[in-house]
Amino acid sequence: HGTHLIADDRYAVATQELGRRISFADPGIDDWRNHFVWSPSHPTLVEAELELYVGERHVDSVWSYTALRSVGVQGNRFMLNGRPFFLKMVLDQGYWPDTHLAPPDVAALRRDVELTVALGFNGVRKHQKLEDPRWLFFCDLYGVVVWVEMPSSYRFSSTAVQRLVAEWTEAIRRDVSHPCICAWVPLNESWGVPDLPTNPAHRDYVRALYHLTKTIDPSRPVVGNDGWEHVATDLITIHDYASNPVVLRERYATPESVARVLERQQPGGRALMLPEFSQGAQPVVLSEFGGIAMLSDRGEGGWGYSRVEKPEELVVAYEGILRALHACRGIAGFCYTQLTDTFQEKNGLLTMNREPKFELERIAEATRGKRKAVAMDVDPEV
Repeated sequence: HGTHLIADDRYAVATQELGRRISFADPGIDDWRNHFVWSPSHPTLVEAELELYVGERHVDSVWSYTALRSVGVQGNRFMLNGRPFFLKMVLDQGYWPDTHLAPPDVAALRRDVELTVALGFNGVRKHQKLEDPRWLFFCDLYGVVVWVEMPSSYRFSSTAVQRLVAEWTEAIRRDVSHPCICAWVPLNESWGVPDLPTNPAHRDYVRALYHLTKTIDPSRPVVGNDGWEHVATDLITIHDYASNPVVLRERYATPESVARVLERQQPGGRALMLPEFSQGAQPVVLSEFGGIAMLSDRGEGGWGYSRVEKPEELVVAYEGILRALHACRGIAGFCYTQLTDTFQEKNGLLTMNREPKFELERIAEATRGKRKAVAMDVDPEV
């Protein structure tokens, strides 16, 4: 850690591929663990250097890094390093005004991560984009939890299935070593599988993607189809753009109220779970909400799930819905829509040029909120 050597290993390379497990003792002391494990509050990275010798001659060297962290679900909690971790994420589509999906430079990738942290979020749901690995590096470095989401097919077909499975498999293998990645999301809102309730092939496809992802990487949770119509998932995710804080609190205040939402309501106009889905005690995450657009007058072009006209109105509305969600014990986290404006979508906390629409610290205070430790099982990350 830093300049401290924590492990040293030497061995003969007799095959083309060789795996080594390096371990060191765990004294069972929380301060020690917190010092070495990766988390948003302590994003500790362990540097690693590999050197290859032929006899006494040095022929090659490689520098990389890793991290110590675990992620999973336990009952209705999302877990990080064996402790409940409340997700405070923001949806990020990764567009820029002139270069669109391509970042203008590396500094732009770093700036997006820095702004995410400055706004008080501890995670990002990267939406419909497999982002540049350099962005993942900055998330590793700054301690930002990431949900990776596969861009959706336009329609369901055998060709689309074959291509998506191949690209999704490649994406997982490319990025699997990043400690920041804490969930995989192969599908979103039934895009590419529009007939999930009525077409068995569509449901089989979601289940296949879920199990394929778990097979390639059993260490992380998988959300089979984010938002609604769940058939296979480790977390039950909901997209709910209700703009009234009272409504949000009524729906998600307790596990009992959430159970009623899952059984009776369709916040996005779709059933949250299909009949054949076997619901256990999965955590529930409000993985899309908010979407407040700031438009200076009614004639200005643009779109959002709700709208305000002035910066002060935006921050007051944001504070209201965040205050409501921080009072809810029925969810394991949330994801606000969205980080930046994206073309006609004017519901970012930042403009498309990454200009804050209001004072960063005031937004960050609302994002972080105040949650009672006793209600969250003493979560050190809240």
